[in-house]
Amino acid sequence: MQYQLAPLFCRPWTLLGMTPHLIESHYEGNYGSAMKRLNALSAELAALDPATTPPETIARLKRDEGAALNSTLLHELYFSSMGGDGRVVPEALATALVRDFGSVDRWRREFIALAEGLAGASGWVLLTWLPRDQRLINQIGTDHSQSVSGGIPILAIDMYEHAYHLDFGTNASSYVATFMRNIDWASVLGRYEDAVKVAPPRKLVQKEFADVPAVTPEEVRAMIESGEDVQIIDARPRHFTTRAADIMEGAVWRDPERFGEWVGELSKEKPVVTFCVYGFHVGCQTAIALREAGFDARYMAGGHSGWKAIGGKVRLFDGEDQP
Repeated sequence: MQYQLAPLFCRPWTLLGMTPHLIESHYEGNYGSAMKRLNALSAELAALDPATTPPETIARLKRDEGAALNSTLLHELYFSSMGGDGRVVPEALATALVRDFGSVDRWRREFIALAEGLAGASGWVLLTWLPRDQRLINQIGTDHSQSVSGGIPILAIDMYEHAYHLDFGTNASSYVATFMRNIDWASVLGRYEDAVKVAPPRKLVQKEFADVPAVTPEEVRAMIESGEDVQIIDARPRHFTTRAADIMEGAVWRDPERFGEWVGELSKEKPVVTFCVYGFHVGCQTAIALREAGFDARYMAGGHSGWKAIGGKVRLFDGEDQP
């Protein structure tokens, strides 16, 4: 399968003490690279024949795929964790922290200590809900290799030697075959039915633009590669484009504040895709204006930053791009 990039959840310009450049670099470079790596590994695995591929090759690729998948999930959680007032803990969550840690302050000190303990190394610190124990814990994740974030396992086999050595010696293949024979599928089904009731992470919702049709960066790329004749409008504000180094290949920049001066250049016989920097306000507002003028227009979720994060082609943004 091909995984899709999530639009940037936080609004970079609202973060105190962090520059938009830091967030852009992290989102486009680190998160985007992890998503591209994940899709490449997924495609490579899908193309393999398990009957003829060496098991160690499949195992290596699955380990790498798991690390890349976890990296994308953790980055999405990270970006969606910022954008509010960190000093104010909602009452319901404060009650849960007091219940599981003794006090909000003790949780905070432990969380900070774990983060500082990773300084100079690598990894993640997570506040995690354990459905089995009905409680919150702090945990460290290293090298993106922990169990998948948010995942609820429904079947597991223990491949540590202590799980099979006394009966099977070093014959792991026999142990695996015996395990497969003894799977309790009724129990697995029960866990599956419970797991599917758990809601996925909440998607970015812009209530004021809920009725505006959107298209993902991956879908835009597919439209271009298929040869579809689509009109792509870069509607990033002028104050941003004067500092921009690049523009999406195939797009033309138009000043969103001078909509009436350029809308006549477009054809109502062809679809229009518009975008801004991150896919929040300006791109949506431009799509609304175009639709009200009779165009089949959609905005690109994630904006220019999302396009770059999936590795979409860009070109140098020069003076000729600004009419």
